[in-house]
Amino acid sequence: MRRQYFLGIDLGSSSVKASLVDAETGKCATTTFYPEHEAPIIAVKSGWAEQDTDMWWENCKLCIKKVKEMANASAEDIKAIGISYQMHGLVCVDKDMKALRPAIIWCDSRAVPYGERAFNDLGADRCLGHLLNSPGNFTAAKLAWVKENEPELFSKIYKFMLPGDFIAMKLSGTINTTASGLSEGILWDFKERKTADFVLDYYGIDRKLVADIVPTFSVQCEVSAEAAAETGLQEGTPISYRAGDQPNNALSLNVFNPGEIASTAGTSGVVYGVLGKVAYDKKSRVNTFAHVNYTAETDRLGVLLCINGTGILNAWIRRNIAPEGISYTEMNDMAANVAIGSEGVSVIPFGNGAERVLENRETGCSVNGLNFNKHTKAHIIRAAQEGIVFSFCYGMEIMEKMGMDIRKIHAGRANMFLSHVFRNTLAGVSGAQIELYETDGSVGAAKGAGMGCGYYKDNNEAFTSLEKLAVINPDENLRSEYLEAYAEWKEKLEKML
Repeated sequence: MRRQYFLGIDLGSSSVKASLVDAETGKCATTTFYPEHEAPIIAVKSGWAEQDTDMWWENCKLCIKKVKEMANASAEDIKAIGISYQMHGLVCVDKDMKALRPAIIWCDSRAVPYGERAFNDLGADRCLGHLLNSPGNFTAAKLAWVKENEPELFSKIYKFMLPGDFIAMKLSGTINTTASGLSEGILWDFKERKTADFVLDYYGIDRKLVADIVPTFSVQCEVSAEAAAETGLQEGTPISYRAGDQPNNALSLNVFNPGEIASTAGTSGVVYGVLGKVAYDKKSRVNTFAHVNYTAETDRLGVLLCINGTGILNAWIRRNIAPEGISYTEMNDMAANVAIGSEGVSVIPFGNGAERVLENRETGCSVNGLNFNKHTKAHIIRAAQEGIVFSFCYGMEIMEKMGMDIRKIHAGRANMFLSHVFRNTLAGVSGAQIELYETDGSVGAAKGAGMGCGYYKDNNEAFTSLEKLAVINPDENLRSEYLEAYAEWKEKLEKML
């Protein structure tokens, strides 16, 4: 009997990744990504960031072809498709479903003034009370920029959408989106539980430009004959799940319920927690979106804390401070030989642009307390890792004030979570248990597809195969030392603000 698979596609800004998950075992059968080197980002002006949507589609097709070959899977073996994608982007298409311009992606900052104006004009109470966010630099504000600066092109728009909606459209010939997707574009009204018409009215955007809304877990559309011919998939294969990369990362770690936390610490760092009630940060230092299991009846909100200066700091230390040629593992060992608190050295890690958690201030990275007579490279390495953890904890305090009870952190065993210093410090300061798993976004999207098409009855069934690799509990004997080091770091940070 042939194996049955779910296909997960993860559209990132660096590459497209695809995985086939064995439906019966829940294990990843094969995975691949394109391109081999980082995909180009077009920067016509400073602060702009765009990508060619045709490039996304070509890389998708290459991934689909490759994973099928690697698993020796036929078109009929793939039973459903799930999509994860880079959040907050903007794709505009005409009536023929052709992209009218390159996608404006998440790290493009041209729409910042448009979001700020809307926040001031509409009022903080209305925006935060209904949208749970400032319109900021998200999809709605980006579309407002297009309307004002490219009016001829704007007049040709049939629908606007997020990057994941575009891939679903290319696969199916159907245009739709989700409530979770609209919320990340700051176009979902959490009070009214519908499209935020007052934001559309403010920007002068016709409601007909908004795609139809479908549930996150459902047969949203099906592979068209045209796409089947292009991809080698079977016509009629359901596309049954889609979500932005951060909600999807939480899903891939089986984070669905209030109080559960998903964390990543790559170039930048993310803490993503689930709330069971509508809440927001009055200073908009963290973002709140509809989680994958948000419904009209049940509030499940994803609170997103993003720290820009995490793994990028660790990489900078390796290139410029650590002994030449040293591995990250060796760096972690050096750091472990230094006492908690790095003997008075502290690093403020915010050297990768303005930080939302600091109310969009740009403090830069700084090293404090350095003594030339007693401190070594090892102290700086440890202080950098502690500084990254402390920045996470600083943001988590905001999340706790919103009502989140942080007891358990789920993370993939990758990047900064490979460091025992990083893990133990995070557990020690937060008091939370850390669980490490083997998973990734494309595997999560595949399992989401299995839930959306009804093969799995719920997330618990879908993630029975999720392998727990390690559990890190807070060391209560060292808790006071960790908290003291964090308090000293926090004091230095607050003097800078």
